[in-house]
This record gives sequence, C-alpha cells and structure tokens, in this order.
Amino acid sequence: MIVPDTKDWTWVLDQRCPDCGFDARSCPQGEVAGLVRANARRWQNLLADGRIRPGRPDDDTWSSLEYACHVRDVYRIYRSRIALMLRDDDPPFDNWDQDVTALAERYDEQAPELVVAELAEAAKAMATQLDQLTDSQWQRPGRRGDGASFQINTIARYMVHDPVHHIWDVSGRPATDDGGTTDSRHARSRRQRR
Repeated sequence: MIVPDTKDWTWVLDQRCPDCGFDARSCPQGEVAGLVRANARRWQNLLADGRIRPGRPDDDTWSSLEYACHVRDVYRIYRSRIALMLRDDDPPFDNWDQDVTALAERYDEQAPELVVAELAEAAKAMATQLDQLTDSQWQRPGRRGDGASFQINTIARYMVHDPVHHIWDVSGRPATDDGGTTDSRHARSRRQRR
C-alpha cells in the first residue's frame, strides 16, 4: 500500500502549483466549469493514446488508471459536497481516504474505457452544477473534518486543481499544454485530506 500523503493541499488556493502550473488565484470562479470540461477531454485523449492503463510504475505511485478513477470520484464527491453546502449552513464534510478507496474499489482492476466514460459523465454533472450557481451561492460555506473552511468559490478552485494536477502526473505535461505526452514518472501527488 502507498504511504499516505498527509500534506494539507489547501496552499494551492494561495500560490501557483510548482508542478502542474495551476494558479487558483488567477482562476475566476466562473471559469472552473470550463476547466472541468477541458479536463475531461484531456482524460479522453489520454485514453485514446493508450495512456490509461493498470499497473503501478513503482510502489509509491498510482497507475494512470488509478488516477483516472480518483479524478472521476473527485468530481462525484465534490459535487455532493457543493450540494450539501447549498442545502445546509456551513456543513462539515465526511473525511475521504483516497488510498483506502483505491484499494477497496479495486481502482487498478477497472476497465479504462468505462472509467473515462464515467469520469466524463461526472465532469459534465460537476460543470453543470457550477454553471447554475448564482452569485450569492458561490459564497455558501462548508468545512472539512480537519477544520479547513471553504466557500463554494474556494472549494471549486481547490477541487479543480486535483484533476488538473493529475493530468500532469499521468502525462508529464501541464494541463494547459496541448502537445504530445511523455512517459515520465512523477512522485504521487494525491491529497490525503479531503
């Protein structure tokens, strides 16, 4: 089992990610839905290129298939969290251990074509949810189990960094780079605190 990443990745709201290049500070809330849709297309392109496959490259790194499963679930979980923030006043979120989920759900045994189709469906639902938010709804609060507080506008930007970053993990290129892919192996960057 991969050693859990216990870093608190909320710092991505305050500074540019040095790996994938995403900068939440320069990402208006209204652009997150477009980033989600573009990200889903990148995963579809990686699948078409044969890049989404099982098999961890080493003991400390998820397979590209596990990353795709994780991104699919990020969209599903954050859509639920935003729905909870819209319904309740400053709700707490259940903790999510991604490593436990990856093993329990057998991420590395799932069918890549199905996973990417489900990822695209989850991304579409997430983007639609974001498109429908009013100005006041973007300010609705919620909080993580470790006490980190968000508004929908910050949790949306925090969330979108994850799928963007995992494009970099799998392809070796920033999500804004539409060039070819490389087969570089990066240290895993999954967030433990969800």
